[in-house]
Amino acid sequence: MKLRFLRRALACTLVVVTGDLGPAVAAAADQEHPIRLVVPFPPGGGADNLAHTIMHRVETALGATIFIDNKPGAGGNVGAEYVARSTPDGYTLLYGTNGTHAINASLYPHLRFDPVKDFAPVSRMTVIAAMLVVNPNFPPTIVAELIRYAKEHPGQVNFASAGNGTTSHLAGELFKTMAGIDITHVPYRGGAQAASDLMGGQVQMMIDVMASAYPLARSGRLRGIAVTTAKRFPGALEYPTIAESGLPGFEASAWDGIVAPAGTPRAIVDKLNAAIREALEDPAVVEALRGLGALPVPGTPEEFARHIAASSDKWAAVVHASGAKID
Repeated sequence: MKLRFLRRALACTLVVVTGDLGPAVAAAADQEHPIRLVVPFPPGGGADNLAHTIMHRVETALGATIFIDNKPGAGGNVGAEYVARSTPDGYTLLYGTNGTHAINASLYPHLRFDPVKDFAPVSRMTVIAAMLVVNPNFPPTIVAELIRYAKEHPGQVNFASAGNGTTSHLAGELFKTMAGIDITHVPYRGGAQAASDLMGGQVQMMIDVMASAYPLARSGRLRGIAVTTAKRFPGALEYPTIAESGLPGFEASAWDGIVAPAGTPRAIVDKLNAAIREALEDPAVVEALRGLGALPVPGTPEEFARHIAASSDKWAAVVHASGAKID
């Protein structure tokens, strides 16, 4: 989606900040073209909506045009590989997630990019809450009851997901492992199909992102049990966390952030980081993010790099425990 053309002011600014940073960077700065943000997921989905919400404000902070280029496929790997192979001049960026930069390295045996070596972290952006929801006719009403029910009915409780290797799948696997229960994974082609069958009673439970699950719980079409974040979600304080209501230590939130191709000059990374942090401090952006089930978590490139490393270790353990693999 093109928003508008890059202002010459950005090119002038980049010429100043790149200085002696190399001919490729200087040449790119002399051209009038917008910044391309590759979102490796389909238009209109949760990732796409979050990217548009934040980047609209980042444009203002940069005085530049950013256009969203959706390149879905292979759980985000198609778009991620595209950016990994792009020129490191600040004009091509990736909307990275816990999928592209933490889960997929363990899930896909033939990944054609390195989530660490091929990218320069720019800024983490949000933590994306999820919610444990069940069919309204399913007996358990709290986490402790759900765990007890599953232990009393081993193998008889099915949990839906948006597909193999998705956050909803692995969050369910983490819940299963930590609770020590025998529940069966039922993958779907997307969260909408999974939620439909959950409402219809074909499956009993699901962990899904707040933007999808909370409206269904609020309307009564599903029963909300708890949220997956470490603390209660500000937009839905009536729901406890899974950790506080029966499974101490549980946390399974998704996250997103911006990364650039490895070798992008630090001056450009810092300029982008400052613009993103400014956007995430805008009250209007914060309110819009809450409506999408997300909370801003701005930070430095170094903090984002450490978060990627910790998240990779966590999800690798979940993937290995579940035995999930995708060719």
